[in-house]
Amino acid sequence: MSLRTGSFPAVALAVAGLLLTGCAGDTGKVAPAAANVSPSASAVGRSGPGSHSGPEALAGRAREIPSLGPGIRAEITPASRQAVVVVGQGPDSNRSVAVLYERDPVLGWRPVTGAWPAHNGLLGWTDDHEAGDRRSPIGVFGLTDAGGRLPNPGTKLPYDEGPDFDAPGTGFEGEPLEGSFDHVVAINYNREPGTTPLDWTRPLGADKGGGIWIHVDHGGPTQGCISLPLERMEQLLRWLDPAKRPVVVMGDAAALGE
Repeated sequence: MSLRTGSFPAVALAVAGLLLTGCAGDTGKVAPAAANVSPSASAVGRSGPGSHSGPEALAGRAREIPSLGPGIRAEITPASRQAVVVVGQGPDSNRSVAVLYERDPVLGWRPVTGAWPAHNGLLGWTDDHEAGDRRSPIGVFGLTDAGGRLPNPGTKLPYDEGPDFDAPGTGFEGEPLEGSFDHVVAINYNREPGTTPLDWTRPLGADKGGGIWIHVDHGGPTQGCISLPLERMEQLLRWLDPAKRPVVVMGDAAALGE
């Protein structure tokens, strides 16, 4: 389904639901890999796309994303060539880092950014997300749809712009939520891909939560979303390419290493 700016009707009930069960209720140009890449990211090297030199290529060994174990790696389909890897500091921590990776057909995965600071759910992570648990779901999820209160900054994803991307109130630490939904990318957890992020369809049922997005950071933990600084959100949106079947890989370090 093709989404176009302004093509979706106002969905006040959906926004109200997001404020109750979504992450913020209580709540291009990508920099090349450089010296600020985290140790795990730099371990996979910095060769540019199409560069097939180096010992890894000669040995016929495609590089993997170093922070991921075999179980999580198996969830990333061969068709996916972009991955937003969000690694939490701990199972109960609401702080994490995000690194963008691209898959070269010969060399394998390589980081294209350094480590970006991020927030996740107030109480950390879970592999059995429930509505209102204030934890972010662990796993690999598609990224197919975007939107926000501000105009499209240049993403190739379908982008739904409108005033319904509103975030009133304050977060868990008393910080204002205003602007949190200026740009969002819907995480395909318990939602219908190919619809506006405001769509309220929940295939797994309402009890399993939903409205899990990557959105603009408001300076504190979320209800279950991932949040990035505004500049990073704009970079992310410009980088994401639906032709490369982007995914987000998210969880605490121990869970992702399994």
